[in-house]
Amino acid sequence: MNDTLPHPLVRAFLSAVDERTRTLPDERRRELLADLGEHIEVTLADAHPADEATVRGVLDRLGSPQAIADAALAEEGIGSPRPEPESTARTLVTLALLVLAFPLALVPLAGLALAPISLVVGLVLLWKSAQWARREQWRATLLLLSPVLTAPVLAGVLMVATSGLGPTALLAALTLSWILPVVAVVRLARSAARLRSAL
Repeated sequence: MNDTLPHPLVRAFLSAVDERTRTLPDERRRELLADLGEHIEVTLADAHPADEATVRGVLDRLGSPQAIADAALAEEGIGSPRPEPESTARTLVTLALLVLAFPLALVPLAGLALAPISLVVGLVLLWKSAQWARREQWRATLLLLSPVLTAPVLAGVLMVATSGLGPTALLAALTLSWILPVVAVVRLARSAARLRSAL
């Protein structure tokens, strides 16, 4: 990066672009950073004084480091651009539906219908979202559906360990079986938060 660009915001901006373009060929990455640095330098040379607000304005007009990196990577045919994040409200609705399936399953009678509906609608929203990569969607789906296998296994283990399967052991098996779905929802939430912070 260019040492003639001493402003901390500029250094942070170019570092962020550099970090996000690690998969570019070295020469192409150096060229991209040099072009960006030169553009920023020329633009700031015309602005007197180059205070923080001016620097921020110049950087905002360039776009986010992630957007610049995505464009450069797409130009080279490396990977695909990161999608734009969904609204926070839609993300929260998706995650809430996914995580609420367990507590809803415990509601007498109505839970037998509400829990699957919550899970299915949450999964549909998850798969319709462009916010998460396919790999994340598959991993989350497998973890969310894991209680179908883990609950009976845990119930069997507890039945053998306690010489019978009483209500407490059954509830314990169900609760333990929902650890992986909760992990899935936490990972989805972190992925969405990272996407927002990268822009």
